[in-house]
Amino acid sequence: MATPAAQHAKKERTALSPTRPWLVGLIGIAALWASLSVAVSVGAVAVPLDTVWGIVINKVVPDAVAVDWSVGREAIVWDIRFPRAILAGLVGAGLAIVGASLQAVTRNPLADPHLLGISAGGAFGAILALLHTGLFIGLLTVPLLAFLGALGATLIVLAVAKLASATSADRLVLAGVAVSFIVMSLANLLIFLGDPRATHTVVFWMLGGLGLAQWDQLIYPALVLAGCGAYLWLRSGYLNAMTVGDETATTFGIPVARFRLTVFVIGALVTGVMVAFSGIIGFVGLMVPHIVRLAVGGSYRRLLPITALCGAIFLVWADIIARTIMAPDDMPIGIVTGLIGGVFFVWLLGRRSG
Repeated sequence: MATPAAQHAKKERTALSPTRPWLVGLIGIAALWASLSVAVSVGAVAVPLDTVWGIVINKVVPDAVAVDWSVGREAIVWDIRFPRAILAGLVGAGLAIVGASLQAVTRNPLADPHLLGISAGGAFGAILALLHTGLFIGLLTVPLLAFLGALGATLIVLAVAKLASATSADRLVLAGVAVSFIVMSLANLLIFLGDPRATHTVVFWMLGGLGLAQWDQLIYPALVLAGCGAYLWLRSGYLNAMTVGDETATTFGIPVARFRLTVFVIGALVTGVMVAFSGIIGFVGLMVPHIVRLAVGGSYRRLLPITALCGAIFLVWADIIARTIMAPDDMPIGIVTGLIGGVFFVWLLGRRSG
């Protein structure tokens, strides 16, 4: 008679046939396309979908479609809403794959760049650049200092966890939350000491916002997401082994400590760059990987790309809600994700205790 573990493995293999992830991926691509269409179409000034894609096609292939729209509508679609929607997709995908990767290397289902203090470190670095140091190396200053701040917060969390012998998953999250509070307090101090005229902009940015998206800046989060996402996907076998335990991963020849540190550095890089362009957006990396696992299972070769798709879709719709719920005012997107994520976090705690 088969053991319970063997029966569970057989059941999982049966439930997750090889075609199912492809099906979920195709549905996700279609859903992302539809979400981007809606995001560009809706707002204080509604633009019909045929006009939206007519403008986009004309920008890609000049004079391919007869122009029957105003210059104002074209500016709204191409210069404001479209780059904003793409930035939402990039940030959502980046935060989602970082959360999934951190959950693997920490073996902690509650791991998330927001809860582990990585986002707070990125915010500290970005605020330092915006209010105090200035753009001393141009547009790269904010992403660079945000990455350094996120990396610094990550190393502090690891040091605190080691110093306090916080080896369990829950204690690591507690260490992250403690560091997050400290770093955010220092960030608030930077705001207090900075130029009062810039305070409103920085506070809105700390709550999360995509309103400053510009075409010429999208290249930075896109390149970081592509490079780091590709690396994590190529190391999906490592991530699978890490979810089982350090001893098992070591038997497969995986340099556990070095790989865990590498994933933390990648998480800091992705989070820091995303925070630099979108502000602090929490709970995306916590929610999305759990939801995706219910559809495609726990294999990171399937999980990472579909998590990126679903993270992009989620944040695009969160931005739609933020832009329309109080139109024409623009609600910070971090409020929307915080409300949804807080409820999900409570549900997840109840599910774990059950």
